Amino acid sequence: MHLSLIPLAFCATVFVALTGAAAQAQAQAVRPEAVATGLQNPWALAFLPQGRFLVTERPGRLRVVEADGRLGPPVAGLPAIDAGGQGGLLDVITDAGFAANRRIYFCFSEPAASGSGNSTALARATLAADNSRLEDVQVLFSQKPKFSGSAHFGCRIVEAQKDGKPDGTLFLTLGDRYSRMQDAQKLDNHHGKVVRIHKDGSVPKDNPFVGRAGALPEIWSYGHRNMQGAALAPDGTYWTHEHGPQGGDEINLPQPGRNYGWPVITYGENYGGGKMGEGITARAGMEQPLHYWVPSIAPSGMVFLTSGRYGQAWQGNLFVGSLKFGYLNRIELSAPFKGQVVREHKLLDGGGERIRDVRQGPDGLLYVLTDSPRGRLLRLQPG
Repeated sequence: MHLSLIPLAFCATVFVALTGAAAQAQAQAVRPEAVATGLQNPWALAFLPQGRFLVTERPGRLRVVEADGRLGPPVAGLPAIDAGGQGGLLDVITDAGFAANRRIYFCFSEPAASGSGNSTALARATLAADNSRLEDVQVLFSQKPKFSGSAHFGCRIVEAQKDGKPDGTLFLTLGDRYSRMQDAQKLDNHHGKVVRIHKDGSVPKDNPFVGRAGALPEIWSYGHRNMQGAALAPDGTYWTHEHGPQGGDEINLPQPGRNYGWPVITYGENYGGGKMGEGITARAGMEQPLHYWVPSIAPSGMVFLTSGRYGQAWQGNLFVGSLKFGYLNRIELSAPFKGQVVREHKLLDGGGERIRDVRQGPDGLLYVLTDSPRGRLLRLQPG
């Protein structure tokens, strides 16, 4: 057909579709810039003044990375850490009042005081003015019971907010310790739970199981597997994601006292195939995930983008790293910072690097840690 015979409305539709697709492709472009290299299995990232970074290395080291990418020596003063398997020094965050108090919070696999066993612990400390050591280290919480294992520690920390201000509490994700998966359905232990505590380690009086016989008062929600991502939306809503078994990774919005189903319900299956338990995906009294992945992407790290550095289309998106496939997942929601998952976009795909953590920096840009013996800290520049 001659072009002059094509209806103008059709041409306009095609033009809008093509230009829209081009704009979308352009909006998705990012350019990774190496800030630092030579990190040994880095796990978490926090931001310090003057463009510096605080990075944990899973084998049990905390490092300050200078603005120009130079790695500082290991920060002194860490407590004993049982590093091995998936355990070690894991998440770290700075206090909302860090500029005045220089306080940080970190979680790690804590060895038993005597005999064998370990569990996830949360500590706070003051980072010395010269960044060389931790002072006033105090363990605020230790997961119970201790158990001899090297998997599923969870260990993501979020400082909670109410009405746009820190409310003095911390959320901590705790894994089910793999072979203790049935514990996730019981309230007399911390396996497979989200816990909520005050910054001094005390239990908030409004926690859902305070005063309930046979239930540990720190528990906020239960029935989780292994949560390695957590983030707070600007309205204070708490989001997490967790690893499924073979398939069934989930995004959840943990609510107080709710049961998220593991290992009774799941969209995954046993490693190597076969049903998990009864092979069901729903049961009365158990929450459905907001979103799930089949096959698993092995998610780690999680952040909302609040800045406009990458264009309006990215503001309010959720970003999640994939360990299994080595990409950063940009997740569009039905509304900024809330709603259902409507689209997913793969960033940094094909780089062959496991994405362990993603954070938004003070400059509004996204920063990513890659997990390997020669891990990197990347800054994502708009394309």
